[in-house]
Amino acid sequence: MIARWVDDRLRVSKFADSVLNHVFPDNWSFLLGEIAMYCFVILIATGVYLTFFFHAGSRDVIYQGSYVPLRGVHMSEAYQSTIGLSFDVRAGLVVRQIHHWTALVFAAAVVVHLCRIFFTGAFRRPREINWIIGVTMLILVIFNGFAGYSLPDDLLSATGLRIAYSILISIPFVGAWLASLFFGGPYPGPATTGRLFIIHVLLLPAAIATLLAVHLAIIWRQKHTQFPGPGRTENNVVGTRLWPTYAARSAGMFAAVFAVVAALGGLAQINPVWLYGPYRTGAVTTAAQPDWYMGWLEGALRVFPPWRVHLFGHTIPEVFWPGVVLPGITFLLLYAWPFLEARVTHDRADHELLDRPRDRPVRTAIGTGVLMFYVVLFGAGSQDIFAQHLDASIPNVNRAFRVLLVVAPLVVAAITWKWCRDLRAEPAEDAPRHRTAADVSRSG
Repeated sequence: MIARWVDDRLRVSKFADSVLNHVFPDNWSFLLGEIAMYCFVILIATGVYLTFFFHAGSRDVIYQGSYVPLRGVHMSEAYQSTIGLSFDVRAGLVVRQIHHWTALVFAAAVVVHLCRIFFTGAFRRPREINWIIGVTMLILVIFNGFAGYSLPDDLLSATGLRIAYSILISIPFVGAWLASLFFGGPYPGPATTGRLFIIHVLLLPAAIATLLAVHLAIIWRQKHTQFPGPGRTENNVVGTRLWPTYAARSAGMFAAVFAVVAALGGLAQINPVWLYGPYRTGAVTTAAQPDWYMGWLEGALRVFPPWRVHLFGHTIPEVFWPGVVLPGITFLLLYAWPFLEARVTHDRADHELLDRPRDRPVRTAIGTGVLMFYVVLFGAGSQDIFAQHLDASIPNVNRAFRVLLVVAPLVVAAITWKWCRDLRAEPAEDAPRHRTAADVSRSG
């Protein structure tokens, strides 16, 4: 009775019917975006719990908590509250580790999801806007992960902050202003942790949530792309309806994602800040490594030649080229790729069917070659560890990585191109799949 009364005024039944009958393609690769979305939900939930106990203060205190090795040690309030979270708060350590592991999986899911979109051509017209939104979300995820990783004010994370400060002040003309805006003055400053906290828990999550909502709304409006196959055309979507099949599958995926990150948080130690100790100016941990999504930038900083340029009375230091120019070119090319490919191929038609990577040898070769470039940079971020295990000097290891940065991407791109050409010459194996009428939606 009440439901009919509400529906009579708001007319929600027709909308609900269209929502529940929305069709999703049947392919495992479409779940990559859902993994990222579920990670974001878990991050919000665990992050809210952590904010009840974390204090983003820079005031110097003397630790008197339950972790005996640090008793009597001077540290910041942020570091003290992180140690307290780990040893004195019920479930604090496991929630903190689930949060950290989920952040790593979140960034990985976003990267792999973007790779799927790139290699299948899902960025083409009319979906360029969603590609731009996806690249922007990747940037925000990286920044938010780095901000959260830096909050404990331990020796390892603060070393990364010091590097970030150096990168910012290396930017000509505006670098000092940007550094002051984010760090509140010369590093380390008393406002740094507080500003990072606001950025990490409020500004960037709000921006990510907004972009995610817009991203999903556009997908819903434009419908999903799908791989070629029997019964699939540019004007229909063949797959599973939202209710009940896809909803049950999606709930199972969320449970699986949570189970994996919970198992990692409970069984695999990550970021044991009590072993690093509080930050001390002039000190640095041995074999310091950032989280994986910053590894390529760390590698670029380590292997790039020490080019210092004096221009118009300004000195552009060595870190500017790998720390600002390389990331700038990277994301600029990502933003521009849909338009560059359309210009080169003269393909400006709407596309609802995806490409098989083998059917686009040039695009696939470029993609794998570029990925190999960043894999080598990622490895270069551990050049000191390679030097130690190989009993080699760091300069020799750096020279080897510089050669690999040129050779490895070209070799991988050439092999990929040849492999795609050979596969494309073979007949496609698209076995028809029988479906009922209830599982097929055609529009247009």
